[in-house]
Amino acid sequence: MGYSMFSMVCILHSTIAILCGASIMFYHYEISVLGHGLETAQKLIGSTPNDQLLIQISASFSGLLLFVIGFLVLMVAFVRNGKFQSFFAKGCVVLHFVMAIWRFSFERRVEDLAWHWPKQVIGDLMLALSWVFFLVYSWREKYD
Repeated sequence: MGYSMFSMVCILHSTIAILCGASIMFYHYEISVLGHGLETAQKLIGSTPNDQLLIQISASFSGLLLFVIGFLVLMVAFVRNGKFQSFFAKGCVVLHFVMAIWRFSFERRVEDLAWHWPKQVIGDLMLALSWVFFLVYSWREKYD
């Protein structure tokens, strides 16, 4: 039963990562407008053609990385080793918490992003919480 719960959480996270990565790769400006608003998105694309190209390439690579991570998490969804599942889930919790701390510590200092970091921190904490629920569920199953 723990295996199917682990698979569901992994598939959820991989779907989010794949869709977000593909969207960032191909629709960076539109995603920026959706996430930050038109005015902030226009500031984030750069002021010179060279800056715009550099930012676009950087966003494409970031999207590609997220896309690949999504496929790796999808592959991990089919691992049946309980110890590995627990280790992986704990690592994901730590990763999401570190990301939330990074957003709190650094992104809030960027003037153009200052109003957007709280919802991103909440998103990071919600993703971490899904792994915590899996860990609690697997511990409950293990000790019952």
